[in-house]
Amino acid sequence: MAKRERSLAGKVVVITGAAQGIGASTATALSRLGAKVVIGDLDQVLAEKTAAELGAEALPLDVTDTRGFTEFLDEVERRVGPIDVLINNAGIMPLAPLDEEDDAATRRLLEINLHAVIHGTREAVKRMRPRGTGHIVNIASMAGKAGFPGAATYCATKHAVVGLSESVHLELHGTGVLVSCVMPAVVRTELASGLGEAKFFKSVQPEDVAQAIVDALRRPKFDVFVPTSLDAMGRITRLLPRRLGEGLLRALGGDKILSSATHSSARAEYESRAARSAPAVENGTDS
Repeated sequence: MAKRERSLAGKVVVITGAAQGIGASTATALSRLGAKVVIGDLDQVLAEKTAAELGAEALPLDVTDTRGFTEFLDEVERRVGPIDVLINNAGIMPLAPLDEEDDAATRRLLEINLHAVIHGTREAVKRMRPRGTGHIVNIASMAGKAGFPGAATYCATKHAVVGLSESVHLELHGTGVLVSCVMPAVVRTELASGLGEAKFFKSVQPEDVAQAIVDALRRPKFDVFVPTSLDAMGRITRLLPRRLGEGLLRALGGDKILSSATHSSARAEYESRAARSAPAVENGTDS
């Protein structure tokens, strides 16, 4: 029997890092369906512009400031109501071979891509579990299922987000609170500046990811691959002996997807912005 489609009209949806990219596209899709969307982003000016276009709300949010993140969620509930959906979308992807990555970049990656997702998920559980309803959506990546040269720490954070999501999904079984883990291929946003294409690893648009998120909220499921063919590709490569699996990855050009752009001038502006994306960490006030 097909799952009954859930209505998103009137649902309070919070999306982190939603001033642009996947977050903004998701906010747009959900607003069109009648959801009450609240955008949280470090770039308050851009967040307010995006929110104004959608009839949504925007509040300042530095996800690396854990106290501030909690207060942000409190403010959402004061203004709009209990949170029905939290989408942990904020993330960065600075690229470099591990031996060239400085410790500040490592800390930013861990704080934004992982610790913020852990904190956001924990806060959502505390609010949703007593009500017996809610949906947590964590944006991971196909890099959470495989390793790609040129982005070792990024891959490590996304593997951790997948593991976190799987564990919390099991912890919440039977509570009415749902978890979805979104694992897209390369998404054509600013984060993907300078990245090329590879055979069978075709990039997708942020609208594609937004639609997959909407579908997962309407008909709940845990694993959300974008495109869906990534699931089959991952299963096949995991069944192969390591040498064959790695050979297939190289033959398809998957080993060059990220590493080929590690010193790309096309990424300079993005890399500079990513380096300024964790003020609480840089100021030593992340707890």
